[in-house]
Order: sequence, then C-alpha cells, then structure tokens
Amino acid sequence: MQLSNQKRLAAEILSVQLGQEVGLNRVWINDNYLEQVSSAVQKEDIRELIEMGYIKAKPVQGTSRVRANKNAAQRAKGRRKGHGTRSGTANARFPRKQRWMRTIRSQRRVLKVMRDDGTLDASKYRYYYRKAKGNSYRSIAHMKTNMKLDGIKVGGDE
Repeated sequence: MQLSNQKRLAAEILSVQLGQEVGLNRVWINDNYLEQVSSAVQKEDIRELIEMGYIKAKPVQGTSRVRANKNAAQRAKGRRKGHGTRSGTANARFPRKQRWMRTIRSQRRVLKVMRDDGTLDASKYRYYYRKAKGNSYRSIAHMKTNMKLDGIKVGGDE
C-alpha cells in the first residue's frame, strides 16, 4: 500500500499545526486505519484523519545523556583520571601556584586562630608565620608537630 503522498501531506499539515518542522519519518499512521488513510487524497481529508487521531506526529528523538551523566558521576568520584585520559603536564592540570596557595592559606588561617585564642604570642606567631612563608612546613599537621617539639601546647592534640 503506497502511503508516501499521504505522509507528505500529513507532514506539511502537522508542521503548520505544531509550529515546528515535521519530517516524513515522524509521521505515524495507525495500522488499523490504513484503508481510510490510503483513500485520503486531499489535504482536507488528511486534516480530518489527524483530528480523529489516525495520523500523529511522533515526538522528536533527543540525544540520550544517560552515558554522559554516568561518566560525569564517576569523574566526580575521582575515576577516569588515568594516564590515557590526561593531556597536559601535572603542572598544567594542578598548578604549583594553586598547590602553594592552598597550603599557605590553610597554614596562615590556623596561625591566626592560634594567635587569637592565645596559644601563640605575637613574637611566636611572627616566627611561625615566617617559617610557613619560607615553605618549612608541608602541612598543618607538620607545622603543629614542630610547635609541639618547641614546647607549645597545641589544642585538640593532647
């Protein structure tokens, strides 16, 4: 049964009705009413069949994001970061300056808290501030260990 003309007419009518382009592949014809559709030769006949629901436009097929979302969730957990994925040096991916800023800011924050709560006096604060600036400490834990060795009571570690 040749329905190409009916599909073409239906596509034109549905495009106008829906306000978006409807191609021939999006035109759906109910299998139970193929005889009525094949006998329709004018636009008016096709319009009636559309109103009856024998001819419809299929929804637009979108691009599935399921795989992309799954991969993004894995990346958030830290997966998919092996050698095959990397393009760029270690410094380009996480610059030395960023690492330094993260370290020094956290150390300075702790030093300020210790000065404010009275753990460090002004001169000791200055001393450890300069040492931190000079890259003497790898981390806050390393800095606190050195303070303990110098005889300073560090809160929360007794």
